Amino acid sequence: MDHKVCGQDATHARIAELKKKFGADLVILGHHYQADEIIRHVDIVGDSLELARRIPDIEARNIVFCGVYFMAESAALLARPGQRVFLPDHGADCAMARMARAADVERVLERLSASGRKVLPLAYVNSSLAVKAVVGRFGGAVCTSSNAKTMLEWAMEQGDAVLFLPDRNLGRNTARVLGIAPEKQVLISASGNDLDRDEVRGAKLLLWPGCCPIHESLMKPDMVDAFHSHFPGCRVLVHPECTPDVVQRCDGAGSTAYLIKEVEKAAAEGREHTLCIGTEFHLVHRLMERYAGKLNIIPLAQASCADMEKVDAQKLLSTLEYLEEGAGTVTVEESLKAPARDAIVRMLERCR
Repeated sequence: MDHKVCGQDATHARIAELKKKFGADLVILGHHYQADEIIRHVDIVGDSLELARRIPDIEARNIVFCGVYFMAESAALLARPGQRVFLPDHGADCAMARMARAADVERVLERLSASGRKVLPLAYVNSSLAVKAVVGRFGGAVCTSSNAKTMLEWAMEQGDAVLFLPDRNLGRNTARVLGIAPEKQVLISASGNDLDRDEVRGAKLLLWPGCCPIHESLMKPDMVDAFHSHFPGCRVLVHPECTPDVVQRCDGAGSTAYLIKEVEKAAAEGREHTLCIGTEFHLVHRLMERYAGKLNIIPLAQASCADMEKVDAQKLLSTLEYLEEGAGTVTVEESLKAPARDAIVRMLERCR
């Protein structure tokens, strides 16, 4: 027998054993982009919005979050007193989140405020808790790809303009849905040294220069064109972190929850034979296997998130083995709690 396979079997068996041991004191959450070796052990799977919504209702003392660091931070913030949140690998970060530093965001917002305009910040959930706290202090909120349209509409009603960060692509794609003219959208620098430009002063939407490297660099417009040419009449559906050039060529764009629902609907109705899905590959591969024989699902690109992949079965096992000692807990700096919670709660209340 293959010793590696045997070892994997033992790992999964031990995880199941520890889950049974902790019982109601343990809940494991997992993002859709996690690998199958993790998803098989997850109690609640979802996108960022769904998982954030579920945290306040969880009664288990121990919450193990299988995802990336900013997600675990939000879970720790929303957890009840006495609950502990664990992340199997604290090095599982997010490239997009690293593109917006709290100090830079605060400096830009202070300069915008000093200009006399009321510019409301709207932070994509793919940002650090420190950034969310800055946004909360300036009266802003958080959004996800599921509710970006709703939250951008809300933010536009609150002031003279909106600073959308850190994903410029989600910002532009959402603005297009809302009919915000391209000339009213301006990309600014993270330094804030270009805020005195006339086009910045007249803009309704200021965009931070961040992006998801996977969705931006690995998914190109010509890939969409090639798929449409090879499979006439079939749909290409992508995540709105893709560039506007990609999204505008597609037949639909939306969050991971949207993509999953569209696949489920297509499989149930049986009117389509092929769908092309453009997002992180672990999710696409799972959909391919789930609907094999009912629907031909093709990935737009072999795009997997290296940070999501850092959480594997062995690290999950290690977290559970040392759960009682509290190793791997995610803590939130006290000074960040209130303003960051304000930003998240504004989203949850608006999208209740």
